[in-house]
Amino acid sequence: MQLLDNHADVLPVDADAATLVGRILDPDINGPCIVVVRGCRMLDVTSTFPTMTDLLESPDPARRIAAEDGARSWDLDEVLRNSLNERGTGPRLLAPVDLSVLKAAGVTFAHSLMERLIEERAGGDKRAASRFRSELEQLVGADLATVQPGSADADALKSELSANGLWSQYLEVGLGPDPEVFTKGPVLSAVGCGQEIGIASVSAWNNPEPEVAILVTSEGKIVGATLGNDVNLRDIEGRSALLLPKAKDNNASAAVGPFIRLFDDNFGLDDVRSADVRLEVLGEDDGFILDGVSSMPFISRDPEVLARYTVGDSHQYPDGILLYLGTLFAPNADRDGADMGFTHHLRDIVRISSPQLGTLVNRVNTSEAAPPWEFGIRDLIRSLSERGLAASVGGQ
Repeated sequence: MQLLDNHADVLPVDADAATLVGRILDPDINGPCIVVVRGCRMLDVTSTFPTMTDLLESPDPARRIAAEDGARSWDLDEVLRNSLNERGTGPRLLAPVDLSVLKAAGVTFAHSLMERLIEERAGGDKRAASRFRSELEQLVGADLATVQPGSADADALKSELSANGLWSQYLEVGLGPDPEVFTKGPVLSAVGCGQEIGIASVSAWNNPEPEVAILVTSEGKIVGATLGNDVNLRDIEGRSALLLPKAKDNNASAAVGPFIRLFDDNFGLDDVRSADVRLEVLGEDDGFILDGVSSMPFISRDPEVLARYTVGDSHQYPDGILLYLGTLFAPNADRDGADMGFTHHLRDIVRISSPQLGTLVNRVNTSEAAPPWEFGIRDLIRSLSERGLAASVGGQ
């Protein structure tokens, strides 16, 4: 089964009006290059912006990149075909971020709060989840969808639920003044469009999380957006919230791409706020099809609020961050039998798409069998040094 029927579907529907930047692996130099999509070509702008962070931290990135011609270029169709050909060679897409810290906001939608409560009450046992889901939906479902986190109404609801024996640490981050923001993965660990995503082999209950991710500078300014898959091990987190690092940060568990769409006259934060993100899971071994939508208008905490909370006086990120914004959609359709809920099978195809951001597509493997993460910060420094570009990092 092909990752996508048409490689052009990787691009936004209005690609001609979009400022799209990314990273590709150039096999001729065995290293990453920063590129901008210009018509049917991808222009290499690495000599001006040695890292994606250099571009994102520049004043008005969309304007700066518009002035670049590029020292070299690649055929866009060829790169997209290479990226979706799992046995292909040649230039291919990487995750479009490099030095940005990978952060994620959790429990930002009422439905995701419900699913976290279900995981916790089920103790990570997917067989028990459907019983608790029905119980919790009757008790709190309607209230959670309408309350504003941190408000007096939210505090009253949290107190009422706690008094009725429904206290949970997830209620605190879902309804309280402080959101859940965690480190999804180390710098440079994200995989890009067409690469495998990893599910740790210890997990028997897991799911994709289709999300919009924003690019936030060291000064807290949001300058662009992309798509992300915050791969999640539900059974691990359900056993204990303290196991969140194990549930979230494994080899190939953070997917980002296909490109960063920079904010310009044609695309901005209001487009992020109104975006619909579609999730498709196609099972190669069983013919299973899952299709759902996460709608950003239902988010309980505005992207600017989440950005300000994460980057500020109490915590600095000199190279900026990529921030996953959370998802409305947690799949629970039975796949392997009654009351078994959803979990991935090996070789599942996961497509996450939004009209103005394109399509991020990956195939599922175990974290142990997926290509290991081997290209780290020292390798990036070495690669740039070999091209005479290391001294230019941070110079914009």
